[in-house]
Amino acid sequence: MWRFSLILLLSGPLLSASDCIPIHEASRHVGETKCVAGKVLKIKVGARGVHFLDFCEDQMACPFTVVVFPSGLKDVGDIRRLEGRMIEIHGDVKLYDGRAEIILNRIGQITGGAAMIPPLPKNYDVENRGHYSAGHLRPAKKPAKVKAKPNTTATYGNDMEGEEPQ
Repeated sequence: MWRFSLILLLSGPLLSASDCIPIHEASRHVGETKCVAGKVLKIKVGARGVHFLDFCEDQMACPFTVVVFPSGLKDVGDIRRLEGRMIEIHGDVKLYDGRAEIILNRIGQITGGAAMIPPLPKNYDVENRGHYSAGHLRPAKKPAKVKAKPNTTATYGNDMEGEEPQ
């Protein structure tokens, strides 16, 4: 009897280690906060720097996607490292254009080994659709020259009103 209890005690964490649902079940849980598990096959960059984690070869036929907006990239990190990896993502399951999605906006939403992705490189240009940019060097603006106005009431040297020079 004690052996059976010991086996249940030890296997309990293994059985409940992942309460994630597969990507094809995500649409049944719209409006709920869930964990969805799947293998990221591709990462696409859409208009205005929006990144999509695709779990299917045909993005339009896939029942689930993960969306990362440019504003969230700084908190998430270099998501390009997730390509080809199994991930578990936690968040609110939403419906957009007939597909279930989770918006990824912080690294804490990803669990497992995929959570160790590095931050974005400092020169990563989100607005340039994921390409690197060294930026543009511009000469520094020279400060505007201000001419001093002469003070008409100032006295110079030994000149004082009413006195004659000696």
